[in-house]
Amino acid sequence: MRILFDQGTPVPLRQHLNRHVVDTAFERGWSALSNGELLDVAEQEGYELLITTDQNLRYQQHLADRRLAILALLSTSWPRIQLRIDAIQAAVESIVAGGYQEIAI
Repeated sequence: MRILFDQGTPVPLRQHLNRHVVDTAFERGWSALSNGELLDVAEQEGYELLITTDQNLRYQQHLADRRLAILALLSTSWPRIQLRIDAIQAAVESIVAGGYQEIAI
C-alpha cells in the first residue's frame, strides 16, 4: 500500500509500516498545500492512505467521495504513539478505500 504521512505525523512511525511504501508530504514538496489540495494530489499520485494528526480534517473536508483512506492519530507525541503501534498497524491493514478511522492515543 502507498501511504502518505501528513505534516505532524512522526516520521519514526514509518519503520513500523515497513510492509508498505511510506512517503511524507515534506519529502514530496507538498508541505505548503492546504488539506483539500493535499488530498487531491495524494489521490492523483496513487496514494491509498493518508496518516495524519489533524483531528479536524474530517470536519473541514468532504471525505465521502474520496478513494483515499484516512487514518487520524489523535496525538502528535511520538512517545505516546509508540504505545499504540499495534493498533495503528491493525488499522492500516484493515482500512478500506475511502474509509476514515481514528486511533485514540
